[in-house]
Amino acid sequence: MDSISTLLIVVVVLAIAFDYINGFHDAANSIATIVSTKVLTPFMAVLWAALFNFVAYFVFTDHKVANTIAKTVIEEYITLEVIFAGLVAAISWNLFTWYYGIPSSSSHTLIGGFAGSGMAYALFMGTNPIDAININATLKILSFIVLAPIIGMTIAIIITLIIINICKKSRPSIAEKWFKILQLISSAGLSFAHGGNDAQKVMGIIATALIAENVIPNFEAMPEWVPLACYVAIAAGTMSGGWKIVKTMGTKITKVTPLEGVSAETAGAITLGITEHFGIPASTTHTITGSIIGVGVVKRVSAVRWGVTISLLWAWILTIPVSAVLGGLTLAVIHYIL
Repeated sequence: MDSISTLLIVVVVLAIAFDYINGFHDAANSIATIVSTKVLTPFMAVLWAALFNFVAYFVFTDHKVANTIAKTVIEEYITLEVIFAGLVAAISWNLFTWYYGIPSSSSHTLIGGFAGSGMAYALFMGTNPIDAININATLKILSFIVLAPIIGMTIAIIITLIIINICKKSRPSIAEKWFKILQLISSAGLSFAHGGNDAQKVMGIIATALIAENVIPNFEAMPEWVPLACYVAIAAGTMSGGWKIVKTMGTKITKVTPLEGVSAETAGAITLGITEHFGIPASTTHTITGSIIGVGVVKRVSAVRWGVTISLLWAWILTIPVSAVLGGLTLAVIHYIL
């Protein structure tokens, strides 16, 4: 029992560590445009984003996204070893992509690692690995690899066109001043939605571990310290920044003005709000990337650096399968050592 309790503590600590890494890995999603437009300094931007990451704790109380994550792997194939292996895989891929400045999805890294270790466990049990996966939950997640950036891009295009038409008779200097103020609000909204969506993913993993060890009977009995710890961790991670990814998101996809920053951030916040409402663990990275592409397309198609965008697309495609393989290999190492 002591070893099980120790492993449970290790899993919870690892999960919170992943949430922290998620924060500094994905900080760029919330602050890239507001830094690139020089509305805030990088230091002030991360403080602003971290504040609204945590404010989400007081609003997002239904935990639908956390519930979806918890159901990714079928319950009979979930053990602490499976969760541990999934977290190790997710942290490894997140740190790798952060080091190389690749804005991959922390959400999909976690899902891929968890699913891969669950499938490996099923294989060791002598059953079909696919049996370990909740197909409905997985298809919902996979569909939004495509849908989240498309929705973000579409909303960004619509918002940008509306703003341009409303402000076409305004003096450029006055309009830019107002958009810099509005960008504070839109950035706060995106950070708020980011915290509400991404903190829940780790909540789902911790709740699953507690259920696996019979600490709590079901997801609804999740203790209050779990969401509180997750929101604190992601906010602290955001405060640590992620400057390599900020450069990619804020300058390499397309040049972003304060007007376009407002449009992209507002579109990202709306998209994440929609996905949270329906309990879909969408990627903040994919969403804001699609939104930034949308504001670039409004200027002209050639304003978007499509070579950079295609590189990002490859990272999106590879994240879940690579994380799944890492999760499976990690579980295999644990299986043969123990």
